[in-house]
Amino acid sequence: MNPEAVKKYRRYPTVAFKERTWPDRVIEKAPIWCSVDLRDGNQALIQPMNMAKKLEMWELLLSIGFKEIEVGFPSASQVEYDFARTLIEDGLIPADVSIQVLTQAREHLIRRTFESIKGAREVIVHLYNSTSTLQRDVVFNMSRREIIDLAVRGARMVKQEAQKYPETTFRYQYSPESFSGTEMDFAVEICEAVMDVWEPERDRRVILNLPATVELNTPNVFADQIEWFCSHMKNRDRAIISVHTHNDRGCAVAATELALMAGAERVEGTLFGNGERTGNVDIVTLALNMFTHGVNPELDLHDITRLTEVFEKVNRIPVHIRHPYAGELVYTAFSGSHQDAINKGMNRYETAQSPYWEVPYLPIDPSDVGRTYESIIRINSQSGKGGVAYIMDHEFGIKMPKEMHPEFGAVVQEMTDREGRELQADEIRGAFRQTYLELHQPYDLVSFHVMKRHSDRKEELSFAEVEVVLVCDGREMTLTGTGNGPLDAFSSALKELIEWDWSLCSYHEHALNTGSHAKAVAYIEVERSNGARYWGAGVDTDIIIASVKALLSSLNRASANNGKRPATAS
Repeated sequence: MNPEAVKKYRRYPTVAFKERTWPDRVIEKAPIWCSVDLRDGNQALIQPMNMAKKLEMWELLLSIGFKEIEVGFPSASQVEYDFARTLIEDGLIPADVSIQVLTQAREHLIRRTFESIKGAREVIVHLYNSTSTLQRDVVFNMSRREIIDLAVRGARMVKQEAQKYPETTFRYQYSPESFSGTEMDFAVEICEAVMDVWEPERDRRVILNLPATVELNTPNVFADQIEWFCSHMKNRDRAIISVHTHNDRGCAVAATELALMAGAERVEGTLFGNGERTGNVDIVTLALNMFTHGVNPELDLHDITRLTEVFEKVNRIPVHIRHPYAGELVYTAFSGSHQDAINKGMNRYETAQSPYWEVPYLPIDPSDVGRTYESIIRINSQSGKGGVAYIMDHEFGIKMPKEMHPEFGAVVQEMTDREGRELQADEIRGAFRQTYLELHQPYDLVSFHVMKRHSDRKEELSFAEVEVVLVCDGREMTLTGTGNGPLDAFSSALKELIEWDWSLCSYHEHALNTGSHAKAVAYIEVERSNGARYWGAGVDTDIIIASVKALLSSLNRASANNGKRPATAS
């Protein structure tokens, strides 16, 4: 960038407000939510929604639980007008839902807006005009007094038109558009002037919607503006303070959260932040941020995949793969250290008595928003042993001993380096089978029989004699052995056959599934005289046979490597 270009810019004014109290507050309850997807979101689309898409979005918003929905700008186009009429005439508005319609403070637009909502049960009429210093000077060339007069005339017109529709309960909303760029004293003055016209009561409050139409400052400044406004306006108890933030600096969610701490009670926004330029505040992110702090957002976001599917279909805009809570990859870890931490965290959560979700790198349980655990960990060249172990456990029930993780992790690491891509779960299972379960050289089991078995509980002694038929380097042979159990007896028989020294170091087993045909898996580690260790695994419906297969697996691997230590993954 041209370093001289920065001289074109200057910092926007902040608020001198040492009395601020919002930094010490926390969000303890959900705000009143108002979706503006059908208006602010729609007017930002390359191809605005047709009637069918509007109705599909309407149904989605109702299913999420919005009770206030801005359905459009009826005076702006015939489609917007017709949509409002369709909702009313076809009886599509639930009794507990209020529709909101937007209008500029211009007489003919206000009349057209009221015509569009004739027959509705309850309507929020949203009046706005721009108040910022820049727009007053550049766009309208009007003084403060003239801007106030424009808003007051519009407010009077709204009140007069409402009297023509006695079948409808009206609520009034006023937005000083570009509030974030408006002098604070002027923002209070014009809002109070509108309130004087509408004469709200404590049980019939007006909505004062304070938009960051363009995000100009850091979120803390917007919070200062909200608290300053709330503490300086008269009749605060007769107004609902609403915020409508845009995302020009990428801080709309943070600005809205701080605004709620500063006294705002209502939030206008869109699903996934759709809207003009960089978009509106993302209600999904905002609501789930509350959820992860133990605050009920009072919106149903349990099936976030469906939300993204409908959103993308209706708006023809993709949800980014890294979008908070909703993106395809936000519950996925490729990094080895992250995978290891998630694996340990998930295992602890499944066995812990604590009611609280505490898993590293996952601020929310994916299942709470309809996502599965299957995609939490995916394997590529950046992955480590913990991620591989997680896949084998959660996808296939193979719970490898922790000491075995580095060895098999190195096998998968070599695969990812060779392939240069992400590995699918079935490929990882295939590598496990090829590495441990399908080794038949130089020793292959034909049959295994326990000839004698004796246990003296009183003396705590046990004895077993086994007969084993093996194929060794293509030649079938029969071996016998004795020991303090079938596996020990088999080891004794093998030591008569195998020329190099080895010892059994570790043994683990677990059920692979349940039922009358359940299988078990055994894991055995052997050590050669040079200190090199090799794991093996075996699967069978008989745990003894599974153990025999695991021992042969480890010995076959030791033989294949000629005593060379196997690679391990970090």
